Amino acid sequence: MTYDKKAETLFTVAGWEESVLEDIDGTGNERNGAYYPDRGVTRATVRYAYSGDIEGEGVVHYLMTYKSGDAPVVALERFTGSIGGAEGSCVLLHRGSHQAEQVADAVEVVEGMGTGALETLRGEATISLGGHSDDGYGFTLHYTL
Repeated sequence: MTYDKKAETLFTVAGWEESVLEDIDGTGNERNGAYYPDRGVTRATVRYAYSGDIEGEGVVHYLMTYKSGDAPVVALERFTGSIGGAEGSCVLLHRGSHQAEQVADAVEVVEGMGTGALETLRGEATISLGGHSDDGYGFTLHYTL
């Protein structure tokens, strides 16, 4: 699909709470005071802080699998703030996978879920995260209002 606008921004992780839903084998690892199963499913609620062409906060609800190789991840995010100066909120659908410290994430706007000046927002973005960064992660959204 073709979009007429582009917003580039950085986001940082402002909060992360993750818990195990299913631990398939009963084995796993402890990292940073949290347990992660070798094979299983977790749920995480994560807060992102955006700054740049996109300003505001996102609250993301992830369902993540853990296994060797690429492990699928899905999430819904409620973003509140501004995109290219347009104020409101929207919902983003994340689909991707993770392996070790690498995450690939395709993001699309869920049409019909926007408010304010973002009510008619349509768009998509791709983000790739590699390891931990205190400086933030790049996020480019191609969109139409």
